Amino acid sequence: MSLPWLRTRSIRARLTLVAVAIALLILIPVGVGGNLITRRLVIDNIFEASQNVASQVSAEIRMGTVPSPIPIRDEIDYVQVVAPGGRVIESSNPARDLPPVTAVWPAPDNRIIRFTSCALPEKSCVYGVGIRATTDANSEVVYAAREAPTFLTTRSLALAIAVQVALLTALIGWLAWKITGRALRPVEDITNELAEITVRDLTRRVPVPPGDDEIARLARTANATLGRMQRAVEQQRQFAADASHELRTPIAGIRAQLESGRLHVEDMPEAIEAALRDTDRLEAICTDLLFLARVGSAEANVKERVDLAGLVGARLKPSSERMPRKLRLEPGVVVEAIEPQLARAFGELLDNADRHAASEVTVSLATEGCEAVLTVQNDGEGIAEADRERIFERFTRLDTARSRMRGGTGLGLAIAREVVEAHHGTVRVEPVPGGVSFVMRLPLAGPPPPDDR
Repeated sequence: MSLPWLRTRSIRARLTLVAVAIALLILIPVGVGGNLITRRLVIDNIFEASQNVASQVSAEIRMGTVPSPIPIRDEIDYVQVVAPGGRVIESSNPARDLPPVTAVWPAPDNRIIRFTSCALPEKSCVYGVGIRATTDANSEVVYAAREAPTFLTTRSLALAIAVQVALLTALIGWLAWKITGRALRPVEDITNELAEITVRDLTRRVPVPPGDDEIARLARTANATLGRMQRAVEQQRQFAADASHELRTPIAGIRAQLESGRLHVEDMPEAIEAALRDTDRLEAICTDLLFLARVGSAEANVKERVDLAGLVGARLKPSSERMPRKLRLEPGVVVEAIEPQLARAFGELLDNADRHAASEVTVSLATEGCEAVLTVQNDGEGIAEADRERIFERFTRLDTARSRMRGGTGLGLAIAREVVEAHHGTVRVEPVPGGVSFVMRLPLAGPPPPDDR
């Protein structure tokens, strides 16, 4: 059942309403049952006491020892001995000068009857028992009865129970309101703090309540998300600054060459050549930036099963004229990947190795557990430990002059890492004797689907 008005309420109000509803669903049946059971028990006790008194008086009649007046026993006020015809022979003091408490007369084959009578003048209803003194057809009948308690003839008991149910429900609602308010107070604190956080100041964090409940985990997750956002914004700002700097250099070169060609017509061919070189560099930077923007995006192609040994072999063929290579490739290593992106990542590692190798590049492919391990090693200069993570940042060069001279954009290793991480893998630098090793790890593909043919 849809309750639109309930969905507009706060969680605190909804939980309180649910607690009140559950309390009513439990307390109302308990109250109604308690009322019925209480009435039944009281009436049964009156009937039982009345039957005991009537039995005692019946025994006294049979023995001829009926006292006058009949004494009150077990709080049974109205005791009468009635002869056939309705004449009261003997009674207790409260029943003296009163008509028979009931007109119901027990049959010979049914000596004991229970009755409820409201026939007494100026009296409330009575509950009682009638017993024939003997089995004779003209036997007297002993009536023993007690006036009904007030709560049996009025609604006082039901009203008292209703008041108790209302008070208990109100108490439960108040407790639910307080408890949920205290439990949700950290959520309100988190909400207020998040409302104050802007992109201009991502250093703030939400308060983390003590313990390890859902709210504490929510706060820790929110802080972790804020930390990632802060790092992303900082990287974005740094990237914008670096990109503007990197783009400014070829643009400034193009402008300088064109202005030089305008001033010195005889140098125009050389100026155009220089401008074209700067244009090529500018185009390479823009191409790499666009590639990075597409890595891991929704526009990426569907992954497929890729044989890494085949991918490496295909990528090595166009580069056969470059640095000599030593290959150690394990066949049959298959991963789930977007092949053009993975080929680009491997190509960036290979180009980096070619630029920095002294005499040889080694490419190896193997499996370790559930991972494919592709290693590109060169025998060039090592990389300081402090720079082993920094080189994967965008526009980072350890040797700026040499990188620009050799045509690098400063985005190659950043491309390699982002592609690998988009494929749930890792790439890192590992030092080796006499060189540097770039190790790419990717999860192996599962078994191929069965052929439907």
